[in-house]
Amino acid sequence: MGREAVLSRDQQILESWWRREISEPELRERLRFDREWGYQWEPFYGLLIAAREHAEGIYGVDCMPRYDLRRIRSRDRHAAVKIHEMREQHPQATLLVLFGESHMAPEHLPPLVKQALPNERTITVLQNVDALYWQAVGEEAQAVSLGPDAVCVFNSNPLEKYESYRLCLEKWRGDDQPDFSPAVYNLIFSLARCLGFRLDSPHNGTEPKYLADSLPEVVYVSESDAQGHLHEKEKAAFEHLGCVYVPRTNTFVIREFKMAHAAGEAARFLHHACKGMPHSYAPSKLEGALAHFGSRLLCPGNLEGQGDHPEGESVYRAYLEGRVTRAAVRRMFLALS
Repeated sequence: MGREAVLSRDQQILESWWRREISEPELRERLRFDREWGYQWEPFYGLLIAAREHAEGIYGVDCMPRYDLRRIRSRDRHAAVKIHEMREQHPQATLLVLFGESHMAPEHLPPLVKQALPNERTITVLQNVDALYWQAVGEEAQAVSLGPDAVCVFNSNPLEKYESYRLCLEKWRGDDQPDFSPAVYNLIFSLARCLGFRLDSPHNGTEPKYLADSLPEVVYVSESDAQGHLHEKEKAAFEHLGCVYVPRTNTFVIREFKMAHAAGEAARFLHHACKGMPHSYAPSKLEGALAHFGSRLLCPGNLEGQGDHPEGESVYRAYLEGRVTRAAVRRMFLALS
């Protein structure tokens, strides 16, 4: 396995870890992982563990300079050479090389690898390319073929992808506590606009009143801190979903941003706002159906839990097929008969 996250100059460090001569913390420190790479350590290290258990070797295939995109082609050429060396070291193995999206462009690393290994079959697997996402959604597919030697797979939508990157940027700026407010408000506004609701209506009726002024406070809490914020049913939802909208306090309590779940809770808020933010509150089947509808509308590629909410899934399917109009869905959110 080849990793962009490891510079080839640090190969001896990687091999020391492979031989179990150094610990995980020492590996992280000596690779200067947080300074040189900066993304989450846990998924990276999980792949290293899997490779040590099942692969023949792990190789760093990147080089400096990383922060000058004008030099990306030189890094591509360097990587192609390193991949060729991997093949020489492991002539019978299937090679798996992980690189970022910029390197996967048709004029970058893929043709250089084919040139370096002309007799090998190479397959480029892209992930979560924005331009292809809606094609996959339309086909209800988890992957889209780009020809005989390329495919794009999806495990998130564009909003979720860029929210993850935004949180990385916050971390790099030194913000210890993640700020999920922009993502939550973006979901609420996106859903409202999809359904044709105004953000500045002065009264309830056919619109939520001053929706932009009714936004919930977004509160980040760890699982252990949720005790003081939530009732028992809310705690159960929070533990399962990673977030929960609390109508009695108009707060959006969140531990982690899971797009589909957050979209469902955003729909719960919108339904509550459409009803005029009543002080008395009791959950209903309609609210559950609308939460599922909102989740599917904003995350159409997410198929999780379809069978758990048949009413919501039925509304979503009917909406897609034109059997339920946008005006009819608005009336559901407004709880109008």
